[in-house]
Amino acid sequence: MGSSLPGLEAILLVGGQGTRLRPLTLGTPKPLLPTAGVPFLAHQLAQARSFGVRRIVFATSYKAAMFEPVFGDGSAMGLELVYMTEETPLGTGGAIRNAAQALTAGPDDPVLILNGDILSGHDVGDQVRQHVAREAAVTLHLTEVDDPSRFGCVPTDSDGRVTAFLEKTPHPVTNRINAGCYVFTRSVIDSIPPDEVVSVERQTFPGLIESGALVLGYADRSYWLDVGTPAAFVQGSRDLVLGRLSSPALPGPTGESLTLDGAVVSQEAKVTGGSVVGARAVVEAGASVRGSVLGDGCVIEKGATVVDSLIGLGARIAQGAAVRDSVIGDGATVGPGNELQAGARIWPGVVLPECAVRFSSDA
Repeated sequence: MGSSLPGLEAILLVGGQGTRLRPLTLGTPKPLLPTAGVPFLAHQLAQARSFGVRRIVFATSYKAAMFEPVFGDGSAMGLELVYMTEETPLGTGGAIRNAAQALTAGPDDPVLILNGDILSGHDVGDQVRQHVAREAAVTLHLTEVDDPSRFGCVPTDSDGRVTAFLEKTPHPVTNRINAGCYVFTRSVIDSIPPDEVVSVERQTFPGLIESGALVLGYADRSYWLDVGTPAAFVQGSRDLVLGRLSSPALPGPTGESLTLDGAVVSQEAKVTGGSVVGARAVVEAGASVRGSVLGDGCVIEKGATVVDSLIGLGARIAQGAAVRDSVIGDGATVGPGNELQAGARIWPGVVLPECAVRFSSDA
C-alpha cells in the first residue's frame, strides 16, 4: 500500500438502484447491504481513509435518505462526510458534477472518484501520484479481465495515454477495462455541464481524448470485483472473510466464517467457505452453510443446506431444505423439501410451503 495523500477529497457514486440485486435492494440501497459483516461502503470508506482521504462527498439518488443515518458525519471513521442528492438521476458525469458543488478542492487539485459497487485492492495513492506527476486531466484505473467482451475495453499507447473507449464487442482489442475508479483534475469536473444527464464513459472521456487532453490509464492486476450481481456480491463478502482482499473495516479475523454478535451456531453445524452469520441469526444442528451471507435474525433449521447464497433479514430456511446460488428476501420462508438453485430469487415475505418441487426462477 502506498504512502498517504493528506487532504485528498473524494466523490463516492452511490446513486444506482441495484436492480440486478433485487429483491435485496427493494428496501436497502446496494452500497448499504451487509458485506463481510458491515455495510458494503464501510470497506471502501476505510480503505479510502488508509490512503489519506479525509473528506468524501456522497453522490446519492436512490433511497438517498438512508445513507446519513448509517455513516453520520464520518467522525467515527476519521472522515468528514457530506451528502449531495440528485433529484433525478443524472448519469455518472452528471452525478459527479452535482456532487462537486460540495468540494473544497481548488481547480488544479486532484479529486478521487469512487464507484459504490466496486471492491478493489489497487494502490489508490499511486494512481493519484501518477495523475499529478503527469498533469493529466483524468487518470482511470484499468483492470485486466479474462473476458473483456462483457465490458467496454480501454486501449492505451506505450506512454499510458488512453486512446479510445470501445463499447462491448465480440473481438476486444485489449483485455483492459474501465475499473470505475478515477482521478479528475477539479477544473475538468467543473467543465461538465451542470444539471444535465451526462455519461463520463460515453461523453466526458471520449470528448477529452478528442480534444487532445491527457486521459491516463493506471493499469494493474490487483484484486478487483464489480459486486453488481448476487453471485459477485456473495463472492466479494466471501473473499473479504477469507482474507483474499484486506479491509480495515472487517469486524473480525479472517477465516472460514465470520459470526456476528448474538448469533447462535450449533457445534453440530458446518459453516465454511467464508460465510457470514448475521447478528442474532441461528444455525441449527446438522445444517450446512458454505460461502454464503446470512442476514441478521435469519434461521437455518436442522439439516438445511445453504451454498453460495444470500439469505435476507429474518428469513427462514426450513428443515431439510436446500438453497444454492439463490437470493432469499427479507422475512421469506423456504419450507421443508424445497430445493432452490441456479439463480432463484424469493421476494420478501414470500412463504414457500412444504414441497418437493425444485424452483429456479423468481417467486
